[in-house]
Amino acid sequence: MSHPGFFDTAGPFSLSDIAKATEATLGDGVDGERAYSAVKPLSDAGPDDITFLDNRKYFSQLADTNAGACLILPDLAADVPSQTATLITPKPYRGFALALQLFYPDAMFPKAAAPGETSLVDPTAVLEDGALIEPGAIIGPEAQIGQGARIAAGAVVGYRVTIGRGSYIGPGVTVTNALIGDRVTLHAGVCVGQDGFGFAMGPEGHLKVPQIGRVIIQDDVEVGAGTTIDRGALKDTVIGEGSKIDNLVQIGHNVVMGRGCIIVGQTGISGSAELGDFVVMGGQSGSVGHVKIGSGAQVAGAAHVKNDIPPGERVGGTPAKPLRQWARELAAISRLGKAGGKRGS
Repeated sequence: MSHPGFFDTAGPFSLSDIAKATEATLGDGVDGERAYSAVKPLSDAGPDDITFLDNRKYFSQLADTNAGACLILPDLAADVPSQTATLITPKPYRGFALALQLFYPDAMFPKAAAPGETSLVDPTAVLEDGALIEPGAIIGPEAQIGQGARIAAGAVVGYRVTIGRGSYIGPGVTVTNALIGDRVTLHAGVCVGQDGFGFAMGPEGHLKVPQIGRVIIQDDVEVGAGTTIDRGALKDTVIGEGSKIDNLVQIGHNVVMGRGCIIVGQTGISGSAELGDFVVMGGQSGSVGHVKIGSGAQVAGAAHVKNDIPPGERVGGTPAKPLRQWARELAAISRLGKAGGKRGS
């Protein structure tokens, strides 16, 4: 099913105007009158898009980018492909944030319902036969609710959101900027699609980075009460089919979770982390951003993943390490503690 997206671009803008807005300098020989239409990641950008590179972890993607222009550090400008114009700045991430504010001004204020609309179900919403809307639920403009879906009292289904067939959206749930599959259960108080925690930090203040991606929740997912799933910054946050998420879990922007994952309560998964299929994360565990946890890996409760985890690996501790190593370290510490107690007695 095609979808028009949630945020309309204010572009196109000339490269000179973009440079001014992003506090960048045009590279040598760049055509300042050339217009660009959108902001996209290095891997997805085309000739009419601008992109950025700030985290050197993604340097390998620079050579293959098809972007029309790139916000780039001065010392990396020479590495930008010849077909890509350079916007040189000492702070590419701040420039990226300013570019998003320029191109997507309404991303700072996501739509849930039409201003001034008195009906709780917007007249432009599409409800298939058998969809049930409980009293007090709000269905926003152009939302689509599938056959047999139930939207509980007090839930908010925002602008252009889709809810699949047979899904249940519990009381007090808010869903914005998201596409929800079939037979999905969102328990009470779940928040899906709010903007991620993105700021270009610096001495001049912390600049808000508009988040223009979506949340994709595939079929047969269940999400426990009070869990929050942020929408992507540029790409989508994705929850794979059949995954089960407990209460009070935080899933950051751009996280990609595979099929059949089990995420236990009070876990936190930072932005841009990638989980393979059938990953298990125990209660109060967590990960830093931009790590990859391989398919079938298991993370013990209260463990914190700092580095990539190979498929099938079992890890524990802080920072997380192979389970047997962690167990040996705990045993050694226990022995030292007991020995110290005997000497002090």
